[in-house]
Amino acid sequence: MNHYFETFFSYVEQILTMPESDKEQCRQYFTPLWVPKDTILEEAGKVPKYHNFIVSGYMRNFRLDEKGEEVTVDLNHGPRFFTSYFHFANQTVSNESLHCITDCELLRITKEGFDITVATGLTAKDYALLLFQKLMEEDKQRTTDLATRTAEQRYLKLVAEKPNIPKNVPLKYISSYLGIKPESLSRIRRELLS
Repeated sequence: MNHYFETFFSYVEQILTMPESDKEQCRQYFTPLWVPKDTILEEAGKVPKYHNFIVSGYMRNFRLDEKGEEVTVDLNHGPRFFTSYFHFANQTVSNESLHCITDCELLRITKEGFDITVATGLTAKDYALLLFQKLMEEDKQRTTDLATRTAEQRYLKLVAEKPNIPKNVPLKYISSYLGIKPESLSRIRRELLS
């Protein structure tokens, strides 16, 4: 289980240096968890219990549209934090479900543990603020991309920024995330390969 925390610390330290006391606090409050493929980790209609860090594996956040069809709103792989962040932070009922697309190794922390580390850790508060700003920017960029880029441009951007996703995630989740019909994404992929 040590590699869970080593991966986590390496990820965090790309942004700021963690003192040993903060690392120890993380070991105390984060719980390692192995989750099998196709598990719904958090369900829509409930308050998210955990803030998750993907050590390895692929996950998505999805909600149901007015027709009851799944819409993938976030798609990612480790190492990375992955949660219905705003609902977790505010402890409100989420309209999103968290789905492990593949087997996943996770570290997770409860809201109580999160609040303790932010209040008492030397770097947790700064990191939480930076993470929040990054998530806001990603959401804004995704909205802009959906409004201004063609389907092909959105797919090419995904391939450039997250090349492992098209190799490891089913087409139906990728097309939903990009706002493209599966058959259109299949055609785009065929045309790019020819």
